[in-house]
Amino acid sequence: MSERIVVVGGGLAGLRCAERLRELRFDGELVIVGNEPELPYHRPALSKQLLTGATHPAEMLLARPDEIDAEWRFNTPATHLQPGRQIVHLPGAEELPYDGLVIASGVEPRRLSGVPHGHPRVVVVRTLTDAAELRDNLAADHGPIAVLGSGFIGCEVAASLREIGREVTIIGRSAHLLGEVVGKHIGQKLSALHRSRGVRLALGASIDSWQTTANGLRLRSSDGWILDVSCVVVAVGTVPSISWLRGAKLPLDDGVVCSPTCHVLGMNNIVAAGDVAQWPNLRFDETPRRVEHWLNAVEMGRAAAENLLDGPQASRPFAPVPRFWSEQHGMRIQAGGIPKLGTDTVALASPVGGERPVTGFVRKGRLVGVVGLDSPSAVCHWTNEIAAQNPVRHPGETETPDAPIAADHARRRRGARRGRRDVVAGG
Repeated sequence: MSERIVVVGGGLAGLRCAERLRELRFDGELVIVGNEPELPYHRPALSKQLLTGATHPAEMLLARPDEIDAEWRFNTPATHLQPGRQIVHLPGAEELPYDGLVIASGVEPRRLSGVPHGHPRVVVVRTLTDAAELRDNLAADHGPIAVLGSGFIGCEVAASLREIGREVTIIGRSAHLLGEVVGKHIGQKLSALHRSRGVRLALGASIDSWQTTANGLRLRSSDGWILDVSCVVVAVGTVPSISWLRGAKLPLDDGVVCSPTCHVLGMNNIVAAGDVAQWPNLRFDETPRRVEHWLNAVEMGRAAAENLLDGPQASRPFAPVPRFWSEQHGMRIQAGGIPKLGTDTVALASPVGGERPVTGFVRKGRLVGVVGLDSPSAVCHWTNEIAAQNPVRHPGETETPDAPIAADHARRRRGARRGRRDVVAGG
């Protein structure tokens, strides 16, 4: 009997993993189990092009059923896993045996206590079905919209709503938009950008009560203000989709805990990829983390396929320099590395004239992240520098001496204390 690999998760990471398995000439059975009714699609477009009407759902598909020699199981959520028996349990008491397993079940929207998630005017934006529900709400009533959450999805939705002429308010607990991801300086710039485009910002606040009205909802905040809206988009983050793994005796934390090679800890024939995977990126340190970015799902899906076939002993660590981007009100926000690891920031000049400096995030004298606004060449240049300054180190290996940026950064800090501006020139 030929071997069977089961991929749990019909999104981008699962798709790219399946493609790579076939590229590597795996000729056994390949089964892709997903809980959505569609083939994998371009999820970032949900909060941008699809919401504004610039893209049709059919244009968002990333594959056709006949492009990969695989059995697609749509509308089929995995319900339980028995690693000892090598069985994935499916609805209706179906048991799906496997020889190799890829966990790519992704994430699901975070649900806050007190939010009336079952209300028809309260929506999230995670799937095509969610996006269709939001479009229906927008068509039914032209009143103002509230976006609960000041992260990437919330900001993108707000920008798209303004593009189609809707009145929108972003409600968030942080002092400025995207602060935890891009830092205070850029967060303040983005807050100013949204305000300049007509987005109302209610920051540093939370909703204390929700009341249904004839035209939608009435929100009362912790600051005492009242906001009447026709619809609320909840965009307060995500949680890994791991409930089906409870009781399977796999290491679960903020996702499925993996080794540097994407293998689930303690498992030789199970790997994880994409948003659900928590693994140590040895380019930075040995702390397991999740990375919820489009390109990471692509690269990790392919790496997981390679390492599943190679086995734990012959596998290479998956140690990318993460990259991600967003577009809001026509401004491109690009980032490289892991900015949140930085303990200090520094302005970094672009190697190309005419581009504004970008913000670098520094830890122990090394550049670990960079964020730029409409500065693609600078972001690309300094992302390459992140890779150079953070070579992959195996567990237990000591760090090399501080990278050159350490001395420059220390001088700039001394200069800043004397009132000079921090700018790094050159590469």
